[in-house]
Amino acid sequence: MTKNNKTVAFCTLGCRVNQYETRAVEEAFINKGFSVGKFTDKCDVYVINTCTVTGESDRKSRQMIRRAVKNGKGKAVVAVMGCMSQVDADAVRKIDGVSVVLGNGDKMSAVDLVIAQMGIISDDSIPVYSVPDIYSYKEIENMSVTGSDNTRAFLKVVDGCENHCSYCIIPSARGKVRSKKPEDVVEECKAICKVGGCREIVLTGIETAAYGKDIGCDLATLVEKVSENPDVKRIRLGSLEPTVLKEDFVKRLSAVPNFMPHFHLSLQSGSDSVLARMKRKYNTKMFYEKLELLRKYFPDCEITTDIIVGFPGETNEEFKQTLVFIEKCRFLYIHIFPYSDRKDTVASKMDGKLSLEEKTKRCAILNKRMLEIRREILDGYIGRKMPVLCEQAKNGLVHGYTPNFIETRFENNAAKPNDIIEVTLSQIEENAEFVFGL
Repeated sequence: MTKNNKTVAFCTLGCRVNQYETRAVEEAFINKGFSVGKFTDKCDVYVINTCTVTGESDRKSRQMIRRAVKNGKGKAVVAVMGCMSQVDADAVRKIDGVSVVLGNGDKMSAVDLVIAQMGIISDDSIPVYSVPDIYSYKEIENMSVTGSDNTRAFLKVVDGCENHCSYCIIPSARGKVRSKKPEDVVEECKAICKVGGCREIVLTGIETAAYGKDIGCDLATLVEKVSENPDVKRIRLGSLEPTVLKEDFVKRLSAVPNFMPHFHLSLQSGSDSVLARMKRKYNTKMFYEKLELLRKYFPDCEITTDIIVGFPGETNEEFKQTLVFIEKCRFLYIHIFPYSDRKDTVASKMDGKLSLEEKTKRCAILNKRMLEIRREILDGYIGRKMPVLCEQAKNGLVHGYTPNFIETRFENNAAKPNDIIEVTLSQIEENAEFVFGL
């Protein structure tokens, strides 16, 4: 690799999959001799990996694109890729100063397209445009990483989603399910552990539960193969559709010694009538049976989830059903989102849209009760000793996570990132964000 004295900066919006893909593209630029700078610096190239899951995501993506154009002062190559580009490429292309527009099928071509554009940017430049129909891709894009920005490495194992929930635009942005071959995942894990020094791997995807349906494999088999690497001390899975949690699957995962007892299950609502309007593939009874199954096989298992508040037509009674259901489920944490219209989705055409004021009010009510439940859960761990994987030291405290994903902070001057240290959980932080340890 030869240095070319050119700098590139990255901005990633959205999910863990986007973070992984940005890392892969970043490594491609480094291999071409670029140095990585800060997004706030004046650089030769800016790459924005966009998100379009909500209207707010689109707004932030446009904001960061314009910020890159301003930072580059009209002389930098500004490359925009990702979900917003895939869904509305024309809108991205029309933003003044954008040089390259890519979708979700061929992000690794960014570095070559950028190099081709360097030195020819002018006020009347026409952006290079490469956004084929996402459904034309039959195989997952060939990309990999050799490290991570922290001790927990996210590894994309599957792209695409075929659920077509009534509120979601992501199938149009990501296309059909396309899985990475298990042998390629295993090799990538080796590189992440060897080069990047990571000890925790999170296998993730747009629809992680769908892994392998297109290549004759399954997610449990992939976990088993990854677990054979002695350098992988912890394995986690990204967000899962509850329907994948059948007893044989859960039992197999529980037999993997380095698989962690934490699951993120996407609930979205605790009301059966709302779930039906959302076109989810389960009801609350089925969902709760999955929780019981996990807790049967995983001692100290903790569950986190997502909930959309204010879905079209959500009545006060349906919202109350969600509040009652979270009491029953006892989630460690809930990511709460006010419903946001996405153009061309079924839900965007539904009647009964709630006001922003009402959605904000319901979000606050749900968040308050969620934090109370979280505190009650955390209180049950006080006085217990648990292994914590150290991630970073900040303000005199080491930050890390227990196997079941309880954030813990403690004093230890000798602790280094990737160390696993036994810590006695001693006190809950005031806002229940984390637990202090000794």
